[in-house]
Amino acid sequence: MYRCLDEFFEGKAPHCYCEKRTAGEEENELSETLYGRKNLFGQMRFPGYPRRGKECDKVTSDHQHQLVNRWSDCGCESCVSWMKAGAQKLHFVVKEPSQDSSEGSNGNPIENVIFLHGFLCSSSIWTETVFQNLSESVKGKYRLFAIDLLGFGKSPKPRDSLYTLREHLDMIEQSVICPFDLKSFNLVAHSMGCIIALAVAAKYSKSVKSITLVAPPYLPSSKDGASLAVLNRLAGRRLWPPLLFGAAFMSWYEHLGRCVCFFVCRNHRAWESLLKLLTRRRDLNFIIMDLPRHTHHSAWHSMHNVICGGAKYMDEYLESLIENKVKLNVIQGDRDQVIPIECSINIRRKVPNAEVAIVPNADHNSVILGGEKDFTETLEQIWVSSADINGRGPG
Repeated sequence: MYRCLDEFFEGKAPHCYCEKRTAGEEENELSETLYGRKNLFGQMRFPGYPRRGKECDKVTSDHQHQLVNRWSDCGCESCVSWMKAGAQKLHFVVKEPSQDSSEGSNGNPIENVIFLHGFLCSSSIWTETVFQNLSESVKGKYRLFAIDLLGFGKSPKPRDSLYTLREHLDMIEQSVICPFDLKSFNLVAHSMGCIIALAVAAKYSKSVKSITLVAPPYLPSSKDGASLAVLNRLAGRRLWPPLLFGAAFMSWYEHLGRCVCFFVCRNHRAWESLLKLLTRRRDLNFIIMDLPRHTHHSAWHSMHNVICGGAKYMDEYLESLIENKVKLNVIQGDRDQVIPIECSINIRRKVPNAEVAIVPNADHNSVILGGEKDFTETLEQIWVSSADINGRGPG
């Protein structure tokens, strides 16, 4: 169906992952879960629509250079911003120190903190929680950066991107680390953002003063099978509970997931208007606003190339932190149904000096949203202690 519609609206069908991996593709860039998924729909053949090989390869090459928004995607400003000329930058929110100075209240240089959100979320999870509960001492000393990751929130959602770890890392460098000349910084990340944060920390291990991972998806396994192991563990095909059914449905079935995104994400502005009308509220909860603000292309590839594909690099990243003695903290709720609690325990086994805090009666999101004040105080304590331990001059 999509092949016909894509050819009708765009003249050619974009590449999909129902076929086998093509010879020219970089195995290290793409997760094996994109091609390694086995499901009934991927094996079906329909009369009149034969599977294509070389023709599909040519379409893939042409598609990578096509700067046209997909017909089934939203056409709002943030969704098509990637089509504008010039270098693309991520959207981010900066909270500058309250004092109009390059030094904190005690005469020390300003400290920097970078926040990375999780899957189907945005920087709002930090600006609406942590940013609102900072103590006065931290407000005068710390500069905070809450980033919308590539393909989510108000950041660009390029159609020609494969949303690999490298691309996410490059965009964070181009948008924040390099323009602001950050010589040292702390990292705070949630869920999928934890994998990207570890990639940043591994590359800038001499600059990272501390890293705090909230519900990190870490399942140690052999490097060859790590990605498929994560897909089966985090998005195993099951009908209950509904949250995990949704994760499995969107992760295993590429074209069915695109149907959901066509209905929900393409029309997110209409849904927002309808909800505002029904609830008689001008401002909706940021979680509701963030959920559909992505494209199927960005969510699909981030799920596979970051959450699943990033699994084979996790041990390497953690070993880099151990070698450089970077302070590592892990926080997770004991009722988390998205990321198994064993993931935090696995990190403690891998990094003996890591401080792991299991929050009682908290799930994947309420570990942050359920006690914003306590969560923010915990972060502040981590930043202060890392500054004392490292003794590095922030910049």
